[in-house]
Amino acid sequence: MSLRRSRPDRRTAPGDGPPRSSSSGIAARQRLRGRSSSRAVAAGPARARWPASATISGLLLSALLLLAGCGGGGPQCGPYARSVTGLPLSGPAAGWWAQSDGRFAHSARPRPGAVLVFRRTGRLPDGHVSVVRAVVARRRIMVEHANWEPGRIDRAVPVTDVSPGNDWSLVRVWWAPSRRMGRTIYPTFGFILPAN
Repeated sequence: MSLRRSRPDRRTAPGDGPPRSSSSGIAARQRLRGRSSSRAVAAGPARARWPASATISGLLLSALLLLAGCGGGGPQCGPYARSVTGLPLSGPAAGWWAQSDGRFAHSARPRPGAVLVFRRTGRLPDGHVSVVRAVVARRRIMVEHANWEPGRIDRAVPVTDVSPGNDWSLVRVWWAPSRRMGRTIYPTFGFILPAN
């Protein structure tokens, strides 16, 4: 059963459940509760409540959608990387690799100013791009990027190479909300080296 939302109920606090909908929706909800629709008319419509599990699931889904790719509100990864590096590339971040082929050098080794291009995945449907700020160690770099955390520009973000061949084809990225390296392993194309 789907509950259709209509205008908000002024007597219901935000997050207190869905707004009231049409009388047929109220009758359907009350039948599920074991009440007849005639009683609903006599007693007035009852407020429906979302189950706690549905609320938590909805919040988790919303968070995942915000994390997916560079989408969501605020600054986007591509325009931000373009403004920092001057690379004349556009469109979905994962497409930058093909766009730059033959125009800019590609590398499996990071260097400051290079752009790390993430492949498309279920979590990153448009890919992602990050700008290398520093090479810390053979398998660790610091990047800056936009919208890894929704709506934010982050600088000095650790990224670790976890690929078996030490070729930066698989990485893990610091996740500030948990204050640790993220558990997800992301596939990448490599680094685009802007002309200097």
